[in-house]
Amino acid sequence: MRRTERAEAKRSAQETGAGGEPVAGKAVERVVVLAMDGVYPFELGIPSRILGAADGRYEVLTCSVDGRPVRTSTDFTIGVAHGPEALATADTVVVAAITPDHVAEELPAETAAALALIPSGARIVSICTGAFVLAAAGLLDGRRATTHWHLADRFRRAFPRVDLDPDVLFVADGRILTSAGAASGVDLCLHLVREDHGTALANFVARCCVVPPFREGGQAQYIVRPLPEQNAAGTAATRAWALEHLTEPLTLADLAGHARMSLRTFVRRFNDETGTSPGRWLIQQRVSRARDLLESSDLTVDQIAGRVGFATGASLRQHLHASIGVSPQAYRRTFQATR
Repeated sequence: MRRTERAEAKRSAQETGAGGEPVAGKAVERVVVLAMDGVYPFELGIPSRILGAADGRYEVLTCSVDGRPVRTSTDFTIGVAHGPEALATADTVVVAAITPDHVAEELPAETAAALALIPSGARIVSICTGAFVLAAAGLLDGRRATTHWHLADRFRRAFPRVDLDPDVLFVADGRILTSAGAASGVDLCLHLVREDHGTALANFVARCCVVPPFREGGQAQYIVRPLPEQNAAGTAATRAWALEHLTEPLTLADLAGHARMSLRTFVRRFNDETGTSPGRWLIQQRVSRARDLLESSDLTVDQIAGRVGFATGASLRQHLHASIGVSPQAYRRTFQATR
């Protein structure tokens, strides 16, 4: 579902404000996280940590397929408060990552029965190897999805009917979203907050959790050389400078000049550090800034385009549609309706 359709489908409930007080008249999204044997503790905690910081907009529960404690990837078990019946009450289900030795091409009967309880309209999310569980349940057939790059070949052999893209952080295909390894689960949960409630709240959550507020889902999973060479200058200062000058028609030469590097060296180091090209990164930042202004201001599309560095309103429309599939007007209507 798109965000507007999901908003209409949510339960009416009281919402807890930032100070802990109930706020009547707003919907609280119930998110149920499924923990299975072999679960990675870090990935299991991501939905609760990220969505739990969203000012009471989400209620996060954790369950297992049988209600019993689950063995983790390390030397302790985790007791959960809920059994599979919690899945039947979910607006969103998150399948947490499990170790590769627990991944199976066919679901155990107990797991299949638990997944069958998920409501037909619920949003379903996987973190890392959780995609194997969704694929084994047939939920990814004919859909685009991702998982950890290291397991891509194994995934393709097991599930040839899934359109696997192992080179991205996360994929949103309708009501089903899949993410890559570990930290990309943070990116995907922030994406959920952003799509449900807007950029301002997603940025607030990111600040609370001290994580980067925005990494495009299409960004590369695996960066061959994530750190600059020893004693070499990086591009972080230039990226910060570019964000302060988005209204200007920045060129590759401008960026390289600020970094005091040759064009070739700058492009190489930029890709090493961010996993994307300088041009694509600039477009991502401009689209992100435009989304913020569409949500929070009454500026026209042309005015917003000028403020974020797009030459024309038509250019903004093109890049926004390529990024999230909607026009500026449709995007604005969605968020203004919830003010």
